[in-house]
Amino acid sequence: MRCINKFTAGFLSVIFCFTAAGCGGSETEITNRYDLYDNSYKISEDAETEQVFFADRLCVGGFENIGTDTTDSQVAAGAGVFNTASGEIPYAQNIYDKLYPASTTKILTAYLAIQYGNLDDIVTISENAVNLDSDSSNCGLIAGDRMTLRDLLFGLMMKSGNDAAIAIAEHLSGSCEAFAAKMNEEARLLGATASHFVNPNGLPDENHYTSVYDLYLLFQEAIGNETFCELIKTPSYTTNYTHADGTAATQDWTSTNLYFTGEATAPEGFSVIGGKTGTTGEAGYCLVLLSENSVGQRIISIVLKADCRSNLYLLMNQILSGYGN
Repeated sequence: MRCINKFTAGFLSVIFCFTAAGCGGSETEITNRYDLYDNSYKISEDAETEQVFFADRLCVGGFENIGTDTTDSQVAAGAGVFNTASGEIPYAQNIYDKLYPASTTKILTAYLAIQYGNLDDIVTISENAVNLDSDSSNCGLIAGDRMTLRDLLFGLMMKSGNDAAIAIAEHLSGSCEAFAAKMNEEARLLGATASHFVNPNGLPDENHYTSVYDLYLLFQEAIGNETFCELIKTPSYTTNYTHADGTAATQDWTSTNLYFTGEATAPEGFSVIGGKTGTTGEAGYCLVLLSENSVGQRIISIVLKADCRSNLYLLMNQILSGYGN
């Protein structure tokens, strides 16, 4: 069935209309992606027409779980399958529950950088950007390194570099705090009203959270951008940059996505395009994935807070093979 729950559609539309109106007079000016009153859409003044139109762009479902009795759903806290062609949500597991996103946060960080940054800018890495815990995921950057914003984005999405995330945030907004404010405003404009972000990388914070459904909304918007798609589908990348003293430096980066490394195999009939991983102790093992099924439909599938990496890919394959076609 077409997964449009009337209550949810109305709720999203009301929230959207509120946020699109400028809610609180934020100083950050961001283009409204879903202008319900654009004359080109030829929408009537009728509120019901506007609600259905907004929901019609998205996969919108009810609050019940669907399909969890046929999978090993107990290994994760939340998961969902979103058919972008049909608008259906054939698998839903706690898709509106508040969960920690870990490095899947970087989907929004990358999207904002692409939308509002100049990818050819040279970014100088600050001391703050590399002041990370020893076990923190990073790109191996050191203070004073100079790298293009474009290459930082590859480090962000492929190596899941927390140093790259901070460098991007500082370059675009001056600080991580200011960048987080932009993240929250963009999320509201895209309907992700159950999310709140306090940093650009997803490092643990009780005030940094999202849901399976909100991540779907953010990811669906991001994959409409060709540059973003290039980031998530690239298995390996070589970056050339300079150190503070002007000497040349090179790094080879490979994706953290096990479908790209060959350590995981997608179900028969599915072609993995790309995605974003995330892992912290609090968030567990996370993956947001874009695939194409056997009939050419694009499928977004998400698993959050799996209890281990092998079970993350186990459940991902189960929900794809069982509900992605």
